Amino acid sequence: MTVTLLGTTEIRRLATELDVTPTKKLGQNFVVDANTVRKIVQAADVRAGESVVEIGPGLGSLTLAILEAGATVTAVEIDHRLAARLAQTAAEHGVPDGALTVVDADAMRVTALPNAPAVLVANLPYNVSVPVLLHFLETFPGLQRGVVMVQAEVAERLAAKPGSKIYGAPSVKAAWYGPWRLTGTVSRQVFWPVPNVDSLLVGFHRDPEPRGGDDERRRTFQIVDAAFNQRRKMLRQALSGFFGGSAAASDALIAAGVAPTARGEDLTVDDYHRVARIGM
Repeated sequence: MTVTLLGTTEIRRLATELDVTPTKKLGQNFVVDANTVRKIVQAADVRAGESVVEIGPGLGSLTLAILEAGATVTAVEIDHRLAARLAQTAAEHGVPDGALTVVDADAMRVTALPNAPAVLVANLPYNVSVPVLLHFLETFPGLQRGVVMVQAEVAERLAAKPGSKIYGAPSVKAAWYGPWRLTGTVSRQVFWPVPNVDSLLVGFHRDPEPRGGDDERRRTFQIVDAAFNQRRKMLRQALSGFFGGSAAASDALIAAGVAPTARGEDLTVDDYHRVARIGM
């Protein structure tokens, strides 16, 4: 299959045709560089025959690069104009029928996907990247790995380890599903319009076995939020509201093998999970 990618001139022409002006509200910054979208696909190790879900395909730059690798793509797009045009763009660039499925919907509201995708690849809007990622990881356990391009600060937090100043609730919640790693840098100049922030690629691999069920995940995430809402406080204080007092919080922490004087940034996701299971 020979697929041709979008260039800067065609991207601008498509935007004009659709009367699309990239908006900050939707976090729209379109990639106009073919080497960059191929770099993302390579970082995600997309293989021929795989089923990939892409969130926010926009005008189709990254979509075509995924299809060029021989994968099938389910593209979730919130902008109706872009969703309606994407299949035509794909056909014009050599994509055969059946290789692309477009879902015209808000990614945060999607609860079912065709083609059982195993890989997630996306250029995510900066303002909703973490909620969208966590929603997809929770909702679609068949997603085994992925690479996303996000704001550099967000990528660093997702991949942060305990003890780091940037380690926080997103770090722990993302780690619930498996390990994350930074996989590459992206120049601001490959976007239209040029954003005011830097971007990074960050990837994940889902753990072979789930860490816990939905009830344990929800309780763990509640404790994570409580810990980081008061991250400067010792956990016996930060979790006192959750457990009904600092003494009860201390007892739960000790039972889980965690020092009550530790702070939220000291704990791994497994530490939080053990604390959450106390009293369940």
